[in-house]
Amino acid sequence: MKSLHLRTQHSRSVYDDQPNAHKKFMEKLDACIRNHDKEIEKMCNFHHQGFVDAITELLKVRTDAEKLKVQVTDTNRKFQDAGKEVIVQTEDIIRCRIQQRNITTVVEKLQLCLPVLEMYSKLKEQMSAKRYYSALKTMEQLENVYFPRVSQYRFCQLMIENLPKLREDIKEISMSDLKDFLESIRKHSDKIGETAMKQAQQQKTFSVALQKQNRVQFGKNIHFNDRIPEERNEVELKRAFEEEDENEEEVLTVQDLVDFSPVYRCLHIYSVLGDEETFENYYRKQRKKQARLVLQPQSNMHETVDGYRRYFTQIVGFFVVEDHILHVTQGLVTRAYTDELWNMALSKIIAVLRAHSSYCTDPDLVLELKNLIVLFADTLQGYGFPVNRLFDLLFEIRDQYNETLLKKWTGVFRDIFEEDNYSPIPIVNEEEYKVVISKFPFQDPDLEKQSFPKKFPMSQSVPHIYIQVKEFIYASLKFSESLHRSSTEIDDMLRKSTNLLLTRTLSSCLLNLIRKPHIGLTELVQIIINTTHLEQACRYLEDFITNITNISQETVHTTRLYGLSTFKDARHAAEGEIYTKLNQKIDEFVQLADYDWTMSEPDGRASGYLMDLINFLRSIFQVFTHLPGKVAQTACMSACQHLSTSLMQMLLDSELKQISMGAVQQFNLDVIQCELFASSEPVPGFQGDTLQLAFIDLRQLLDLFMVWDWSTYLADYGQPASKYLRVNPNTALTLLEKMKDTSKKNNIFAQFRKNDRDKQKLIETVVKQLRSLVNGMSQHT
Repeated sequence: MKSLHLRTQHSRSVYDDQPNAHKKFMEKLDACIRNHDKEIEKMCNFHHQGFVDAITELLKVRTDAEKLKVQVTDTNRKFQDAGKEVIVQTEDIIRCRIQQRNITTVVEKLQLCLPVLEMYSKLKEQMSAKRYYSALKTMEQLENVYFPRVSQYRFCQLMIENLPKLREDIKEISMSDLKDFLESIRKHSDKIGETAMKQAQQQKTFSVALQKQNRVQFGKNIHFNDRIPEERNEVELKRAFEEEDENEEEVLTVQDLVDFSPVYRCLHIYSVLGDEETFENYYRKQRKKQARLVLQPQSNMHETVDGYRRYFTQIVGFFVVEDHILHVTQGLVTRAYTDELWNMALSKIIAVLRAHSSYCTDPDLVLELKNLIVLFADTLQGYGFPVNRLFDLLFEIRDQYNETLLKKWTGVFRDIFEEDNYSPIPIVNEEEYKVVISKFPFQDPDLEKQSFPKKFPMSQSVPHIYIQVKEFIYASLKFSESLHRSSTEIDDMLRKSTNLLLTRTLSSCLLNLIRKPHIGLTELVQIIINTTHLEQACRYLEDFITNITNISQETVHTTRLYGLSTFKDARHAAEGEIYTKLNQKIDEFVQLADYDWTMSEPDGRASGYLMDLINFLRSIFQVFTHLPGKVAQTACMSACQHLSTSLMQMLLDSELKQISMGAVQQFNLDVIQCELFASSEPVPGFQGDTLQLAFIDLRQLLDLFMVWDWSTYLADYGQPASKYLRVNPNTALTLLEKMKDTSKKNNIFAQFRKNDRDKQKLIETVVKQLRSLVNGMSQHT
């Protein structure tokens, strides 16, 4: 260190001294080297003897070393020979240790991979067993737990790459199962609906039986001694319960008919896949399509009740399935969705029923349709669907049902009228009397006192019509049942429909009957009598309705039956027809008149046609004794007035150009017979000569011509007290001109006789005065 320090100092001095620093440095360096060499030499001299001694020792041990070498070599050879087997075994051991280590590593890796393989194998088994939801859960476990542990292996990568394909396969398979399910429920909708409607019907029957039992229990508190009816009702209720139990065993549930597992699986699968919304949208879209197909009716559905039943069962089956899906799944369908679907379906159903029911002309079919609609509504109402609009539709169908009933009863009434003989009902014994009384509420003390045989005043059609009106009320009541309406509303419906039957159907049938050509005067008289008794029976019909509905007639809003006006109108029509037919009969007789208008002398007796007419009128008016007094009097007065008018028209007929005094006298004889007929009081009740006044116009006109009292006529014309007040100047002028022409024709040589000339001049003078009077009347008018 010291020399190093000196060198350092010298080196510094080399660079510090100037200008011979380098030379001085080299000199110092040489001096230093020489000093070192001297020291080395001293050192070598000091250790040389030791070196020599060491060489000597080495030479001494050289021999021993060679011996040792030989021994070592020999020993080494022996060891090598002896260790060869050990080396082989050691190598085997090493190899085994390596294998053991590898096996241990493999076992560890296999133990790490084995759960993955087991889970993947489980996945394959689940796929084969179609347990797709479990398979998806297994995939989640593989991805989240097992695959991260062995992600470095290739088989793991292959598995990871295969999982998306498996998921897509599961989606496709589950979707295929869903499609099969949708097709299955489409096919089984009618069976499902039939089952649901049958259960609803059984429940309704059970409820009715229970209500009866409650009424029986209530009745026990009032009639506690009436043991036999109680036991009978208990037996009936027990039988109803037994039938209910039997039906419950027979009727299958919705789950028995349809396997809903595909829906559950598909929903769970899509939920696990995170694609639940796609599944919901697909399901709802497909179900809406199926709903539209279900709601589409067959073209001939209205022809049979089976067509309607099939239509209803399919719809019920559809919505029963939707209700089941709503309650067993979460979110697949919602209440808002089902309500929207139901409202859409309800609008379509109402439109379909409104259209197809309009084709129904059979009231029995309409009634069965109503029962189906009620059962359909009750069934779906039990599943929570609002059905008020269906009951509103039933009120429309009720009107149509009433129309079909009215049409049916039109035929019934027509058949009754055609089969009637329009003669009073003959009774020969008490049994026949009771049979008629049981059919029709007839009360007549005078008839009861009469001995057999006797006759009811009405004909066979009256009790038959009364029975059919009651049958109509029963038929109308059948539709009102199960409509969930109060007794007051049912009573009102029955009375209104009965009024329609009376005012439209029965009234129309009566009017058509009255107007038929083959209905004669005798039949018309009997029809008037029949309508009188039917009118009196209306109060019994009102009591009949009251007994059915238990609504008193004194209730403020109770509708009254319009039978009084109906039968009164029919009677008026029959009376008018009597007047018309009677006048037609008179015209037929008058057309048989065969006057010789140029005869010089009368026959001395009335014309044959007129006597026949009077005899006919007498016989007819005998039949009229059964009619109300005013009707017979009016008919008699109408007939006499029409006869008078017809005779007057015969005289004034424009085709009649000439008439002789003998013809006037003959005509006067006929009018006298008419007046005698009127004075004989063919129908009682006329006061004084009221009926004879029907011929007053003819009488005054004929008296004027018979007496030839023209001066009095012309002088008193226009005076209230005139003897010939009813003679019209125009009428007198027309008849006088016809007689004037006859006088000219029959008295060619009359101008040579003074009396005839005076008479002809008088006629001409009267004609002039009458013409002047007629012209004056025309100008005044």
